Amino acid sequence: MVVISQKPLREFWEQHPDAKEALSAWYAFVQESDWARHADVIRDYNTADYTRDGRYVFNIRGNRYRLVARVHFATRTVFIRFVGTHQQYDRINADTI
Repeated sequence: MVVISQKPLREFWEQHPDAKEALSAWYAFVQESDWARHADVIRDYNTADYTRDGRYVFNIRGNRYRLVARVHFATRTVFIRFVGTHQQYDRINADTI
């Protein structure tokens, strides 16, 4: 998969250094993945939640942090829409971010 982009991850782990290892691992794994359908995402991340319009919520570092990404299966592209603490996540609408 092509991940657009690593910048929000870097910016987040600069503020939350304890998230760097988990976010780096997520990024590397997703880049090596080849998701063609919803079942592929859930196979690899069974705790991921699908919201709508191709958006998935991933638990990072044991649900301490959340990452929302939009997955476009046809082009094998993952767009990072949000990275934040669980508290910050509670203040957004994952369906529309």
